[in-house]
Amino acid sequence: MKVDHAIKLVVDSTSDLPSDWIKQYNISVVPLYVTMGRQTYKDNLEITPAELYRRTEEEGGIPKTAAPSPSDFYRVFNEEILAGKNILYISMSSKVSSTNHNAHIAARELPTGRVHIIDSLHLSASYAMLVIRAARAIEMGRTIVEVAADIENVREKVKIEVLVDRLDYLHKGGRVNSIQHLIANVLRVRPILNILDGEVRSVQKYRGRMEKALEGTIEKIMSQKNQICPNILIIAQTLAEKMTDMVQARLLEHKHFKEVVVIEGGCVIGSHTGPNSIAISYLML
Repeated sequence: MKVDHAIKLVVDSTSDLPSDWIKQYNISVVPLYVTMGRQTYKDNLEITPAELYRRTEEEGGIPKTAAPSPSDFYRVFNEEILAGKNILYISMSSKVSSTNHNAHIAARELPTGRVHIIDSLHLSASYAMLVIRAARAIEMGRTIVEVAADIENVREKVKIEVLVDRLDYLHKGGRVNSIQHLIANVLRVRPILNILDGEVRSVQKYRGRMEKALEGTIEKIMSQKNQICPNILIIAQTLAEKMTDMVQARLLEHKHFKEVVVIEGGCVIGSHTGPNSIAISYLML
């Protein structure tokens, strides 16, 4: 006889979920790791973004990030299975980390069919967009197969605009070469990053103040608002509260989006984007 198990939603820390969502939807978060000097910390549990930036500025080191191990996933998955749950794990993009791969290794050590793994192909705000969609679908009573199929269907429709204020973190992390870094700093040119097919790409650049670039991004979103799902829009920020408040207010004043949620970019994301960065994610219809 088939046994229907309750669904346990599991994510990793690059989803940057706010604590109220984690609590409300009973979501388990598997942390990635951040290494500074000789010390390694669990993302957002043992080090905060503010501490990460402070130490980076003072010590001049390069934060390094690492995926959770298969044993990290095994512990979380096994505990929930023993409690009678089926696991739906939505991972960060497999194109930029071994996190998804390590989860698959862990799942192979557990009873067949009890762990369902979906590659979000996203990070931070756009990853959170898919997670909250899944959480609300589970709350409405959708089956694990239905939820997984829906996330796989809409993930390519999720868009994200990431505005980076400083290039030195991208440069230190090997995302920008030295000549590009030098020229960009002289000309005050910064990239706007998107996630395409699971990979982070620079598809546009802006020159000058961050506020100007944000105005352009807001105008871009509002110009196509009729093609965007109005239910929710997510803004992720790294120590950019004042600018984020402005962006949130501007988007809400049009009264098109029912929710404009602000989340904080965690230490793993912040290790690459640096402080004062803002990402806006939305779902195309």
